Amino acid sequence: MHVRFLVPGNVRHGSGGNKYNAKLAEHLIALGADIETVVVDGDWPVGSPADRQRFAEALDGGATVIADGLVAGGAPDEIAGAAGKGTKVWILSHMALADHDDLEAKALAAAAGIICPSAHSAAELATKHGTQNLVIAPPGADKADPAKGSQPGHIVAVAALLPNKSQTLLVEALAALRDLEWTAALIGSEDVDPRYAAEVRAAVERYGLENLITVTGELTGKALEDQWNAADLSVLMSQSESFGMVVTESLAHGVPVIVRQGTGAVEALGDTGAGAALDLSDLNTLTMTLRAWLTDPALQQRWRNNALQARQHLRGWDATAATVLKAIT
Repeated sequence: MHVRFLVPGNVRHGSGGNKYNAKLAEHLIALGADIETVVVDGDWPVGSPADRQRFAEALDGGATVIADGLVAGGAPDEIAGAAGKGTKVWILSHMALADHDDLEAKALAAAAGIICPSAHSAAELATKHGTQNLVIAPPGADKADPAKGSQPGHIVAVAALLPNKSQTLLVEALAALRDLEWTAALIGSEDVDPRYAAEVRAAVERYGLENLITVTGELTGKALEDQWNAADLSVLMSQSESFGMVVTESLAHGVPVIVRQGTGAVEALGDTGAGAALDLSDLNTLTMTLRAWLTDPALQQRWRNNALQARQHLRGWDATAATVLKAIT
């Protein structure tokens, strides 16, 4: 089966969406599909007329197309046009668009179906746009060695430095814990939103935490693996998250995770008991939870044991690809 996979060219950091797209393509190929990945440049999610023309040309002549929702969500006319010529366009919606509801609704209605990475993101789309032909294909997790951890405990936050990811909140919480021993690393691109990245660095300096909190920039390969190996706890404080692949990445290393209640990261953590989902209506909740973890060896051991247990039962990307392939065939 030949599938043309259209992905955005304007997301240049290691986002969850980019990682999902790459892993899905890799494992669809492993299942025997012929995948042609096409990077579509443009100022998405709407783009200029020239951008949308490029998208229309990429849709043309493909019997089956999977199009990332960041590109497809703002281009309903192009999708309807391709569908009219017999192309089956599946929209891979990592997260509902923040704006452009009308365009997104029309794009989804024109598509053959919608692939979502979580029940959380599917429910969000259904709430905004009504019931669609929705297929839920949760991300897989790559196998990894269990982390060795550090002394004192090492806390990692693996996410691009963006306002949605709330790294400044984590810095504030850690600033109230200087009476305890710990180290932390904020691991993610500083190039996506340089102004916010500067705010994060300024907060670290304002609280005098430069010797305790490292802002590493985006890491890959051995440098990232070294951070995971040193980690004892992972924190993902995103205000919105369709799934939060870093949660299963943490569990793959046997590292427990703290996430924010009301996001798809809660679904990723599941009922593993390997961490906590926090209601952050009271911002002291994060500080108190970190203090409890840092001062209670029994809690540390329980979360760690549960993370190691969860590590044994994570889905692989082959299951993600099989779900998608079955839907689009």
